[in-house]
Amino acid sequence: MEILWWSTLFFFFIFKASTLKIITPGDFIKDGGETLESENGTFEMGFFSPGNSNNRYVGIWYKFSNTTVVWVANREAPVSDNNGVLSFDNNGILTLFNETNSVVWYTNPNTSRTPHEPVLQLFDSGNLVVKEKNEDVSKNFFWESFDFPSDNLLPGMKIGINLITGFEYYISSWKSSDDPSQGQYSLRIDPHGHPQVVLKKGSETVYRAGSWDGHYLSARKPDDNPIPLYSYNFVINENEIYFKSELKNSSFISRYTMDPSGLMQRFIWNQMKNEWQVFSTAQADGCSTYGLCGSYASCKSGRFPLYSCLEGFKPKSSMSTSDGCSRTTELGCSGDGFLKQRRLALPDTSKSWANGSMNLKECEEFCVKKCACTAYANLDVTKGSGCLVWLDELIDITEFSQDVQPLYIRLPISELDKIQRKMEKKKAVIIAISIIVPMGSMVTLFLLYKLKKNLSNKGKTKEKMEMQIFDFATIANATNNFSSNNKLGQGGFGNVYKGMLKEGKEIAVKRLSKDSGQGFDEFKNEVTLIVKLQHRNLVKLFGCCIKGDERMLIYEYLPNKSLDNFIFGS
Repeated sequence: MEILWWSTLFFFFIFKASTLKIITPGDFIKDGGETLESENGTFEMGFFSPGNSNNRYVGIWYKFSNTTVVWVANREAPVSDNNGVLSFDNNGILTLFNETNSVVWYTNPNTSRTPHEPVLQLFDSGNLVVKEKNEDVSKNFFWESFDFPSDNLLPGMKIGINLITGFEYYISSWKSSDDPSQGQYSLRIDPHGHPQVVLKKGSETVYRAGSWDGHYLSARKPDDNPIPLYSYNFVINENEIYFKSELKNSSFISRYTMDPSGLMQRFIWNQMKNEWQVFSTAQADGCSTYGLCGSYASCKSGRFPLYSCLEGFKPKSSMSTSDGCSRTTELGCSGDGFLKQRRLALPDTSKSWANGSMNLKECEEFCVKKCACTAYANLDVTKGSGCLVWLDELIDITEFSQDVQPLYIRLPISELDKIQRKMEKKKAVIIAISIIVPMGSMVTLFLLYKLKKNLSNKGKTKEKMEMQIFDFATIANATNNFSSNNKLGQGGFGNVYKGMLKEGKEIAVKRLSKDSGQGFDEFKNEVTLIVKLQHRNLVKLFGCCIKGDERMLIYEYLPNKSLDNFIFGS
């Protein structure tokens, strides 16, 4: 009997310590290693202690990264020891008890229907659901954790508002890495005006992702729109408003997380490196702070200063950039027009009005008739349809470097005329520059070519004009003192001698008659002229020798009497 009792106890311990795939009424999970696992093993639910805390919580985490907790059940009511028990009853209620058997946390069904065969199951999406045993249609679930997000927005999870019940689902930061209770920051839908996604610190908006423009959230950077890994859905109807994203490829693992400081980042799991990597950051630049530049001013990251008044507006104050801008000329209601801006993100839509059935022309006509209207745009850029009008000052405007959805800003006709003249003048300058710069470049290139050519010619001339002045002793020594044996011939202007310089170069020396009557300068000018005029195919003149009345020309020596022909003729 005792052996049977120990066997039963051992079997009970092994069974309870094993990982469960589904929980039915009467089952429970005790703190101490018992967990519920999703079908494919991606997610796991059980007890944990965050950071350096000793408090115990029921949470869901990635099984391959058990420090990455994505959902906490009792985030506002921790269990102080390891004696917590999570039970599941016949009514489909999930209840957490502490060591005194007091209720710490429990689920509240979202329907009055009574389940027949309720089960608790952790889906591969990370969604913990209470449902009928054979029911997988989400709208028929009795309860699901995706309706109560913590600090992670998982694919398939939505943020929004149930307009019938007023229930709101949003993600919120932890207070700290040791405390998962709700912190200061929350990402939610602002339903005022045209609904938009905003980050709040308490009740104050600190960041705006924007409203849905048919493509993505309109206040985001164009290069972030959209992330190709995801498909997006923004629903606005009489029952609810919500935004959610789905992974296009289920082989990817991704999460969107808000840390205790409110920083929002999208992480992708790198299976090769076995680590999480940051894929994108919401507050990635200096323009992410809501309303940083005030009304009617745009903020452009990388520009100094960051803010700039929109065209037709002037700074309210030179002392503070956050004061924004005011109109240069006030509106007159009638006789106003619109300036088309293509590089501005859509402003805050909390004080706007939208109509999905109107076209852009009808939208303009509506805005013209309504004096409070300050701007308008298409509601859906993918279809070029719908009407969105702003009924107050334009605020929180980011300026991009590339074109985005057009925004039409209301201005007096007088301001539009000024802007038009300014644009025409700017256009004329651009055209002039586009003509002058290429022509100037061509002229510059031509002048550089001519300069290079002239320098080259000067170099060649210098090379041609280089002439050596030999001393008399050198020439006398080279010709054996003008020996008759070295004499090659004679003519009317004097005798010609063959010579050999010390370096072995053979020369021919034409010794001019002393009665030629040429002075030093005349002779030198004549020799210079010969150097300038000599052709590359003619015998080369090396130089000359001048001493007293002596005048000699030094040529290169050509054998076979060719020099004779050159000097004396045929």
